[in-house]
Amino acid sequence: MSYLADNCTLTQVTPEILAQCHDFSCGDTELDEFFLVDSSLYQDQLLTKCYCFYLDNSPETIACFFSLSNESIRVDLLPNSRKKKVNSHIPREKQMKRYPAVLLGRIGVNESLRGNGIGSELMDFIKFWFLESDTKSACRYLAVDAYNTPDVLSFYQKNGFKPLFSTEEQEAASMHEQLPLKTRFMYYDLIELSTTEDTSHKN
Repeated sequence: MSYLADNCTLTQVTPEILAQCHDFSCGDTELDEFFLVDSSLYQDQLLTKCYCFYLDNSPETIACFFSLSNESIRVDLLPNSRKKKVNSHIPREKQMKRYPAVLLGRIGVNESLRGNGIGSELMDFIKFWFLESDTKSACRYLAVDAYNTPDVLSFYQKNGFKPLFSTEEQEAASMHEQLPLKTRFMYYDLIELSTTEDTSHKN
């Protein structure tokens, strides 16, 4: 059973949506503030687009939200070992200094609806969304600055995301940041899902 597909509708976040929604909390004050206060400001400045799923039988209830922005995977800034790992799935003649990506900026699931698998279902939805033929621009990767906590990192790893840098120390050095890092940059290669889909269609 698919909770979002069976019970919810997708819409872009607008001031009208925010005005009519019930109190929303995903359990993280920073994420709640972005959704309820800052999302409209970011969208007005063309810095992100924010979407949410609301319950069909209670449109005032937001099940989850997510924001998307343009991003790129900069392989020219990676250590050689990591550069080779990213490039290993791309034909040599197509290899570039950077690859097109979409950043999953902020994601939150209504804490009152936890236990329904919404988080992982949302990840799958976004992955397939960017493989649709009517997508306006190319996107090879999904990227996320994941909170550097065991539960958050584990969630993204379970959904197929990999750290761009092999260690936190390596990532901190590349950004000239101090340890511990607040976030870890992770990515998902959409070509893996695309290949799987092509194979299933042929079968």
